[in-house]
Amino acid sequence: MAWARAAAAITLSGALLAGCASDPSRLPLGVDQAQALQQLGPPTAVYLLPDGRRLQYSRGPAGFEVFNVDLDVAGRVRSVRQELDEGLFGSTIGPGEWRVEDVLRTYGAPYEQSRVTSFNGTVWSWRYLHINDRRWLYIYIDPSGRVDHYNVGDDLLYERR
Repeated sequence: MAWARAAAAITLSGALLAGCASDPSRLPLGVDQAQALQQLGPPTAVYLLPDGRRLQYSRGPAGFEVFNVDLDVAGRVRSVRQELDEGLFGSTIGPGEWRVEDVLRTYGAPYEQSRVTSFNGTVWSWRYLHINDRRWLYIYIDPSGRVDHYNVGDDLLYERR
């Protein structure tokens, strides 16, 4: 019995460590792309940047995080950032400037795309956590593919449960 509990504890510890190894926030700056891919696995998307490339790791559509791992021109990790952070939206999202490509490069594919009668365009939405509250990021994209505005809201479906 004791050996079975010990084996279960070792298995659980291994699973937890493996989970940490694939956590982009634990990726050291300066490692090369091969090391990043070895630690994190394949990204959900790759984007070319003017001064390097971006490996995107999205936990969506059901998750709450999108990590962007930016590599410099030499292929070394220069930054890792979790983008679905309410404190960043105001300084990141560019209403009137951003196009669909900018939204995808920053947040990846949305949880859903919908329409509302009060806006002539499409509303893209992502789930995220603010502190421990489930929230939504809504980005309003006009018919030309340009970001009109954004807002955030509580996950009311979750609140009702």
